[in-house]
Parts: sequence; C-alpha cells; structure tokens
Amino acid sequence: MKAKKIITGIALVGAIAFTATGCAGGGAGGGGGDGVITVGFAQTGSESGWRSANTESMKEAFSEANGFNLIFNAADNKPEAQIAAVRSFINQGVDAIVLAPIVTDGWDDVLKEAKDANIPVILEDRTVSASEDLYASWIGLDFKKEGETAGKWVADNFGSTPTNMVVLEGTTGSSAATDRAAGFDAAIEGTDIKVLDSQTGNFTRADGKTVMEGFLQKYGSQINLLFAHNDDMGLGALEAIKAAGMTPGTDIKIVTIDAVKDGMTALSNGEFNYIVECNPLLGEKTAEVVKKVVAGESVDKSYIVEDQAFDQEQAKKVLDSRPY
Repeated sequence: MKAKKIITGIALVGAIAFTATGCAGGGAGGGGGDGVITVGFAQTGSESGWRSANTESMKEAFSEANGFNLIFNAADNKPEAQIAAVRSFINQGVDAIVLAPIVTDGWDDVLKEAKDANIPVILEDRTVSASEDLYASWIGLDFKKEGETAGKWVADNFGSTPTNMVVLEGTTGSSAATDRAAGFDAAIEGTDIKVLDSQTGNFTRADGKTVMEGFLQKYGSQINLLFAHNDDMGLGALEAIKAAGMTPGTDIKIVTIDAVKDGMTALSNGEFNYIVECNPLLGEKTAEVVKKVVAGESVDKSYIVEDQAFDQEQAKKVLDSRPY
C-alpha cells in the first residue's frame, strides 16, 4: 500500500440518528442532482457499542446538510446480505459506495461489478483481500498494532509468571479479528503465558458471555487472564465471571480493545484491567475522501486513525469527556 497518513483529532460533531433512504441521484460516479452526492453505505450490523458509535459518526458526516443523500444498510453480520446490499447500490446507480466489510474474502466479483459501473468504492473500518485496484481508498484503524499494544501490556505485566489465558475472538474471517490476533500473539511470544482456549464471540456481548460461561465450566479457577477482541465481548464475559462467583479484574484479569463508554466504565471500576482504543469516529474523514473521489481528485490508498490505550487511572481521567 501507499504511505499511510495518520489522522488525529477526529471528533464526532453530534449523534444524529437518522437513516436516509430513496433513489440515487446522478449515478455512475457523476454526482447527484443539485450537487448532492448519493452514497450507499453497507455497514456490518449493530453488534457492539463501537459499531453503534461508528454508524452515528457516518450518518452525521453523510448528512443532507453536508451535501449527501445517504442510503444506509446494516447487514446483521451476514456477508451474503452485505454483498446483496452492495449490488443493490450498484443497480440504483449511486455516486459512491462506502463498505465496512464483515469478512475479508469474497468481495472480488461485486467490487469488479462496481468498477465496471464506474462507481467508486471506499472501504471503511475493515479491509478486503481483493485487489487494491477494485477500491479507491480505505479509512480505518491499525488492527495489528492494537493487538500488539494489548499483547505488550500483557507481556510486561504477566509474561514472566506462569499465566493461563483464554481468548474471545472477533468475527471469524474479519480483518479486525485476524490482525488483532496476529499482533497480540507476536507480542506475547516467548513469555510464560499459556493459551488454554480461544473461540469466537462474534464481537457481541451475548456471545461473549456464552463462550466465557463455557470456558469457566471447563477450566474454572485455572483461568488467570482474558483477552477479548472488543469491549462488548469482554463485558459479556464479565457477567459470566460474576455469575460464577469470581471477581472480574481481580480473579481474572481482563484486557480488551475498543474503549467505548461501557468498557471504559468497567476499566475505571477495576473490573477491566487494560483497554486499547479503536476509534469509531471515521465519518468525517470518510466523507472527505468520498467527495474527493467523486470529484475526480487523487486520494491516498489508505488512511489510519490514531488510537490510544488506557489503564484504570487513565480511564478515570478521561471517562466523562469521552464522546462515545
């Protein structure tokens, strides 16, 4: 990929919850009527607090006031439904498509269809394995670095002591889950940390709780540490740990990724131990890139939003000022 541009200071102007619908404007990348740009946004679903904040950021940025007509679709984390949504956008002749791909693979055909229709595709949040010439740009986070940051903290704090860990993975086949796992595993390599079990919790609180219940039934007090690929799975696991009569954050240390309000609250209360941020406020930058692409201007192939990381004391300091 081309050189990555670091973006800082992205702020959510407000949380306006609306879903714009309707037929496309000018179509085929030519700009809608009266200068309005019709954009089809294929979101993954609403699986987590992070995803909800991301959706609100996108809807705010792609508002009528900002010159957009947004056609929104959330695929309930079903790849086949998301591909169908993208094909629908193509058939409607939208000016651009924004895609937050549920999984990495399987996008070649429909992305080629969009290219053949002269409709640019901008990836948001997650990435695809398809050829780079099938999409105009990608705006998102460095998932591997997030995993590395979490793994380094774990290695620094537990790596020299025999530690039994379980892992709640994100959606199987998603770039977020794959890259976070790779980064984390590399960071703890050579330590005394043993992975007892690792299963997907699909980035949801409900599945995180269910899988953690299974871990606790199987391993019980052998578990010293939990790494969850996102806050929501960690929060579900927290409920399971409490129900088992154990104390989250003490009996079982918990490390997660996202830094949404509920997760940061758990960290401030000592029920989580460390959180690596994954900034969901990608709307402003994505809208900026879409406008440039539709206007025929050059853009970078990738834009990475900067993340932070928090321990308990750091979380307490910023909790009240967090916009999500």
